[in-house]
Amino acid sequence: MFWRQGLALLLGIIVWCVAHPALADWTHPLSFSNAELSRRDFSGESLQAAEFSNANMELANFANADLRGAVFSASVMTQANLHGADLTNAMVDQVNLTKADLSDAVFKEALLLRAIFNDVNIDGADFTDAILDRAQIKELCIKASGVNSKTSVQTRDSLGCQ
Repeated sequence: MFWRQGLALLLGIIVWCVAHPALADWTHPLSFSNAELSRRDFSGESLQAAEFSNANMELANFANADLRGAVFSASVMTQANLHGADLTNAMVDQVNLTKADLSDAVFKEALLLRAIFNDVNIDGADFTDAILDRAQIKELCIKASGVNSKTSVQTRDSLGCQ
């Protein structure tokens, strides 16, 4: 009797994954952990839920990449290009983003604690419901401007700037 319920559940999951192929891709993310990826071109690529933990991505190009749910923990992304990238639900904690281009990027519901935002371009970036500490928000509000082209949200509003 219990095996029938288990079989029914398994078949339900398979049917759901076939009906939702984009979400099914999240079950097998790419891993670039501990990788040397400086100057690598990922522009426009679909990298949903990819893992980039402890990776060096200095000067890497992620322009317009789909990075929803990606993990960038404890990585170096100095001077990286994330223009127009979608990092919704991404984990970008303890990442050095010094001089990175974050313009028009989407960070909705992203975890950004202890990320370093020195000299970043955030024109048009959307930080709606992102998790940041107060010092980060204060720093980002100083330079916040623009409206995100995909979400139509003002950068200052998404950060809760006064």
